[in-house]
Amino acid sequence: MIMKIIIVGGTGFLGYYSVLEALKRDHEVSSISIPDIELGEWFPEDVNVKYGNIFEMAFEELVQIFKGYDGMVYAVGPDDRITPEAPAYKFFHDRLVVACTRVIEAAREAGVHRCVILNSYFAYFDRIWPDNKLAERHSYIKCRVEQAASAIEAGGDTMAVMVMELPYIFGTMPERVPLWKDALFDRVIGMKVVFFPGGGTNMIAVEHVAEAIIGALEHGQSGMRYPIGDENISYKEMLRIVLDTIGLKKRLIITLPTSLATIIGKWMKRQEKRKGLESGLDRVYVFNDVLSKNLYFDPTSSVEDLGYKQGGVREAIEATVRVLYPST
Repeated sequence: MIMKIIIVGGTGFLGYYSVLEALKRDHEVSSISIPDIELGEWFPEDVNVKYGNIFEMAFEELVQIFKGYDGMVYAVGPDDRITPEAPAYKFFHDRLVVACTRVIEAAREAGVHRCVILNSYFAYFDRIWPDNKLAERHSYIKCRVEQAASAIEAGGDTMAVMVMELPYIFGTMPERVPLWKDALFDRVIGMKVVFFPGGGTNMIAVEHVAEAIIGALEHGQSGMRYPIGDENISYKEMLRIVLDTIGLKKRLIITLPTSLATIIGKWMKRQEKRKGLESGLDRVYVFNDVLSKNLYFDPTSSVEDLGYKQGGVREAIEATVRVLYPST
């Protein structure tokens, strides 16, 4: 069925690729986003682009924006790579839970009947590892869990809400610098010897995330939380790809013991506290709970349910690196 779709954050990284995938499937597409970049010839001209800050709009204004649409993709909100002013829980709760729920309620009132929320795979691991108390220790993870529950409830009986639990995503788009630069890559490149915890994570190329998003909008099951992913890769292997692509093939990568990493984490937390900042992933626990763990899973059921493709993860990492460091 061809739908009329509005993508909240359609000029952002995941929103942009969702726009492209929706157009590829002949859906009619609109975007609502803030005017933070200049849209050139690279952005599809047949997309109805609207500008506005959904975090500041009145409820009735949101209702009017969403009228006439069949489906919505909610592709905005901060992720764990952002370190906000303390308290972190308030920051993430306001933007991930309160704002998202309000938008869904407005879309439901406007008559939108299918909605996809972009969430985090941390919520998946909190679900399958209850003894690890991830949501209890980390405000960002707690807010992602709360976001999914609140969004599904806000859909009520008239809007089907599907939640995408997303892992590490690689790829590039025009006019935007991937967040990986400041969050990880610059730090790693600045080390003469790279010390990093010994865990790993699931990773996926951005094009396949977009396929999963539009697949969920088309035929996802209401109330489902879909862990979206592709390939399980250790952090050491990922960093090796990054360094090799830059031309630092001889640079050593040494696994950092969790006990030592935890000490560093406590120091980082003290430094952030002095600046009035607080990470959504508690620095005291993040090395033990996340970075030293293998955040691996089998995405087969989601692949089958949503019909997205796999492959190209390493190529996506390399492409991301080349855009960030074009002289390499």
